[in-house]
Amino acid sequence: MKQVQSIPKKRVLTSALLLALAGPAWAQDAQQAETAPASATEADPTELDTIVVTGIRASLQSSMNIKRDAQGIVDGIVAEDIGKFPDTNLAESLQRISGVSIDRSLGEGSRVTVRGVGPDFNLVLLNGRQMPASSNSSGAGVSNSRAFDFANLASESISGVDVYKTSRASTPPGGIGATINIKTARPLDSGPVANVGLKTVHDTSNGNLPDSLQGKDFTGELSGIFSQTYADGKLGIALSGSYQERDFGYSQVSVPGGWRPFRGDENDWGTIPQPGDPGSEDIINRPGPNDIYSVPQNLNYSVNGVQRQRTNGQITLQYAPTDRVKATLDYTYSENKIQQQRNELSVWFNYGPSVSSWTDGPVAAPIIYSETIPSADSDLSMGGMRLANKNENKSLGFNVEWEVNDSLSLTFDYHDSSAETRPDSPWGSAGVLGASAFVRGDTTADFSRDFPVLTVALPPGVSQVAPSQALVTGSVFQNAYTRSEIEQAQISGRFEFGDYSGLDFGVSSTEVQNRTAYGFMQRDTWGGVGTPDDYADDIWFADNMGRYFDAFSGHNSSQFTDRFLLFDFDRLRNRAAELTGRDDWYRAPDVFERDIRTTEKSKGAYLQWSTSWNWSMPVNLAVGVRYEDTEITSSALVPVASAISWGAANELNLVFDGSAFGTLRGKYDYWLPNLDVSVELTDGMLLRGSYGRTIGRPGWADTQGGQTLDRIVRVDGGTGSLGNPQLEPLVSDNFDLSFEWYYGESSYFSVGYFRKNIDNYIGTTQIIDVGGSDGTTPFNLRTPVGGAYWNAALSSGCTAVDVVCIRDYIFANFDGQPGVNAADGTIVGQPDDPLAEFRITTPANTGSSTLDGWEINIQHVFGESGFGLAANYTIVDSPNLNYDNYALGGQFALLGLSDSANLVAFYDKGPWQIRAAYNWRDKFLSGAFDGSGIPNPNYTEAYGQFDLSIGYQVSDQFSIQFEGINLTDETQRIHGRHVNQLLYATQNGPRYMLGFRYNFK
Repeated sequence: MKQVQSIPKKRVLTSALLLALAGPAWAQDAQQAETAPASATEADPTELDTIVVTGIRASLQSSMNIKRDAQGIVDGIVAEDIGKFPDTNLAESLQRISGVSIDRSLGEGSRVTVRGVGPDFNLVLLNGRQMPASSNSSGAGVSNSRAFDFANLASESISGVDVYKTSRASTPPGGIGATINIKTARPLDSGPVANVGLKTVHDTSNGNLPDSLQGKDFTGELSGIFSQTYADGKLGIALSGSYQERDFGYSQVSVPGGWRPFRGDENDWGTIPQPGDPGSEDIINRPGPNDIYSVPQNLNYSVNGVQRQRTNGQITLQYAPTDRVKATLDYTYSENKIQQQRNELSVWFNYGPSVSSWTDGPVAAPIIYSETIPSADSDLSMGGMRLANKNENKSLGFNVEWEVNDSLSLTFDYHDSSAETRPDSPWGSAGVLGASAFVRGDTTADFSRDFPVLTVALPPGVSQVAPSQALVTGSVFQNAYTRSEIEQAQISGRFEFGDYSGLDFGVSSTEVQNRTAYGFMQRDTWGGVGTPDDYADDIWFADNMGRYFDAFSGHNSSQFTDRFLLFDFDRLRNRAAELTGRDDWYRAPDVFERDIRTTEKSKGAYLQWSTSWNWSMPVNLAVGVRYEDTEITSSALVPVASAISWGAANELNLVFDGSAFGTLRGKYDYWLPNLDVSVELTDGMLLRGSYGRTIGRPGWADTQGGQTLDRIVRVDGGTGSLGNPQLEPLVSDNFDLSFEWYYGESSYFSVGYFRKNIDNYIGTTQIIDVGGSDGTTPFNLRTPVGGAYWNAALSSGCTAVDVVCIRDYIFANFDGQPGVNAADGTIVGQPDDPLAEFRITTPANTGSSTLDGWEINIQHVFGESGFGLAANYTIVDSPNLNYDNYALGGQFALLGLSDSANLVAFYDKGPWQIRAAYNWRDKFLSGAFDGSGIPNPNYTEAYGQFDLSIGYQVSDQFSIQFEGINLTDETQRIHGRHVNQLLYATQNGPRYMLGFRYNFK
């Protein structure tokens, strides 16, 4: 690298950044200049004579320059060349930045956590514009999330991503962890670019699936970008597009019904027998009276096949009639279609007589949990699911930049953007078809290892489940819909004073309209639809579940009862509809039962003054303030419950009769100051200090204008949720101090300390409501539990915990009486029965806390050898935002709080570019509720992943790229209060990609 020494270093770095972004055409010109004779390359000594490297090193150098020259703490990623972002997934690129970690969905990065602050409190911008978000990936329930899903956006047209870790007055509020600005290519900035890429993908997880769930072994991706200027550089057009197919799968063992926690001395439904009670002698290492222990609701093994088609496109038009005016019109479109098929093997624990052994307290978990079923006639479940959703994002934007004179510049920006997720199947967003064989006897789950092992005693003469024993049971067909629209107008400007200071100013108006809705058709025919003889045996396909979990030890245990039946979903669904004569029971409804419609209107204005001076050393200062005023109106359509029906041993269901809207309103306004100071200790050393106040807005379901009761009610009562539009946003006062040492052209070291004082933290509280006694529940619902029929069964000798005995007694003695129907297997609460108790969860601003941490970065290039490395480590901690496993009930804790680390080693010289990257994230709290509906922690265990990419530049125009993702076949695991309390354990597999790219001259 040679430079004219009279040119300031900062100018050299800035020019290098612009040239690196300019694309292959300009980079090629620079390379040709390097090899030309000296006489041909001599230039005017007042002009910059710079040879600019491209590839990995150029990308890292440009990212370093962004960090060095920024106001406040900013990190970034820059494309190696236009159309060649470092990773195929933006989230997976962002995780390489210190303090940024990702949540993975379907084996890919999807949402980001920054400095321990979860995805809902990080704001994502596209070219400076606030972006809407939608997601129904689970296929069930309404979405509460504001988090942007990066999996929807391809990386080919992305020129860079900036992560603002400190606040600035000019950016919209909403990012407590960070504000992330995704930048796309602009024709007048990037110059002439034209390339096309072709890639083939082989996901090994697809091969680890049953034949009926497999997709293609190899799928393809096509991408291209064209950018050109006309009329002497005054007119520019950029077009980019990509289409990708990916077929893959995963295997998962889970306890989706969650864990029910108890104190050791409790004696209630679901508890293990107390000392002296029948069966107490079968408890080994009983939890102490002050210990907390938890029992599982179910155990589920599933194999899942997924197909995804992602389409992205963008067109950008720019016109600069003069040197002082530039107008930009752009449209961005993305579509991400996902189809998923699932088959499973599962058991449901009815909390009858049990045998168990336990870990030591004070938080105890089962080593072995076994339920006694001597009749061997309970259900061994083998359900299936079809899930299909379509995510669509659209953004239309218009921008005018006007340099009024040498002192004043103005910018107007407007955009109208939407994000929508809707069903993409005739059966709705997700259809779940239950199937069972009633051959289950004593059922044991061994939770002593990472992979729980299920052992089921079958009836005499039955060695394994067979097609002749299976039939359809219950079913749920769901429609989930989310749409978010943002209309935003911004006017901003800057006035330059003669003393090198400047005043930035602006106003903005933002309206967000968010709708999240959910409807379902549920049939609680868990006792079966018809008989096994009503189903042809060739509908079913026998298989063994253990072979799909070969990454976990114990998958091939001789104690594992892993035989299960797959089935043709459409054929079995049609047969159930034929037997019942009700096709509408086996498809999603056309209407929604829950429908939350929220309008959020915000007006903002800001001022920021910046200046620089020499005070024995250069000092830069920026001080500003933003005012933000927000009004919220939320209307929610919620189902009205009319009765409780006891339809299974330990499962009661609400009966709904229509729906009703409720509307609530809220309002808040905040002043948000910021201050940034940097001191240039030497030419390469910087000391920075920042303060800023930011807000994080509540989730959509948190502010819903109505109350919802959960459909499933347990023997001990039901659960529900109530929204609160008057919630205040989280308010965080953020402090940063960092030292940065830029000791080489592409090398630097930095260490930074940050602290966030967070107020108005949104936790949950529970209201115990009995029939609307406190006015929160308008439903007076009667439960058969504790009613006349129930008490008669107790008088006959049944115990309160043996709900199977109670149900059998009621059917045998009261069939035909009001509310009792043995043929349907239902017992409905009567007017004289007790009022049901509901635990209503509602969000509340519950307090304040702090978190702090350290970020350490080093990036080093080993001279001209081509070798280099980049490493970072982030430490995040909080004295009181962690979950207390020893506390029952609702509490507030910060999701996503964890340490993280990255190590990237690379070689970039000549035609070769090789990058090996390892990313690690420590255990973190990923949820505060599990499938039980009870406040319980979800801990995602520590996870590390190794990725490799190898590129070879065949010629100036043609290159080859190989990528390997998750090469060591890592698995993911989530547990509850104790590591034995499995919630989810997932096996994916490595993914390999081979790509070709051609650049046109």
